[in-house]
Amino acid sequence: MLLLSPSQFPDYELIDCGNFEKLERFGKYVTIRPEPQAIWDPKLSEKEWDKTAHVRFVSKSSSSGTWKKIKDMPDRWTISYPIKDPLEHKSLDFRLALTSFKHVGIFPEQACNWDYISDCVRDMNAETPKVLNLFAYTGGASLAAKAAGADIIHLDSIKQVVTWARDNMELSGLRDIRWVVEDALTFVKREVKRGKKYNGIILDPPAYGHGNEGQKWKLEDMINEMMKLVFQLLDEEEHFLILNTYSLGFSSLIVENLLAGPKNLQTGELFLNASSGIKLPLGVFGRYYTGDL
Repeated sequence: MLLLSPSQFPDYELIDCGNFEKLERFGKYVTIRPEPQAIWDPKLSEKEWDKTAHVRFVSKSSSSGTWKKIKDMPDRWTISYPIKDPLEHKSLDFRLALTSFKHVGIFPEQACNWDYISDCVRDMNAETPKVLNLFAYTGGASLAAKAAGADIIHLDSIKQVVTWARDNMELSGLRDIRWVVEDALTFVKREVKRGKKYNGIILDPPAYGHGNEGQKWKLEDMINEMMKLVFQLLDEEEHFLILNTYSLGFSSLIVENLLAGPKNLQTGELFLNASSGIKLPLGVFGRYYTGDL
């Protein structure tokens, strides 16, 4: 089992975490946000947190809340992630925002997978590898695949999130990502019927969610069916697959069993290494590539 954390992300820093919150720097601005896995005491004092932070998220319910500004900062700003071994683009650029559901538009721990996607796409024999990004959110993985030379389909069930991803594509100097607003399982079923094949598939499903027409998604009930269909979409000659799960009940062994043990399979946990010395776990992953990296 691997423990993976981004090694080079100058515009992001997990400063400290604990008491079900995390203190994070995104570019020049520091946020305090809820974190259900941070069940321990923080290393830094409450006074140090308040002195450092620009804004704090105050929950009103399990899914929404408001931001309380401690210092002056904009509601929107941008950060960059340096691309590993770039062809022509020096960074992936992201527009961040203070949303009513505590997120700011990026999951920085996923940078480990962005590098992996880039390496896989560049290593492939296919002239233009075809990649499908499911539950794609604001598009970090899509940008990484496109910058490496892939033909990428970006799918999410929320139109506003897809629009946000398009903004990130334009900020990054990229173009021609194909956008799909649809329920992921519905789309995958149709692609199987059409006989479509992909050189890479990325899945980052939520624990719970809804499709664009109200279809229900529950991870533990539906991920097995989803993976059976995804396997049918993978190119037999050359492909990679990434599955991320962020659910308190999932272990890397569950992901290992779902992916059925290909020879190059890697499983483990993604985490962020706080400057204060705490390691914050942020989900389990499984991934493999049929080539040799």
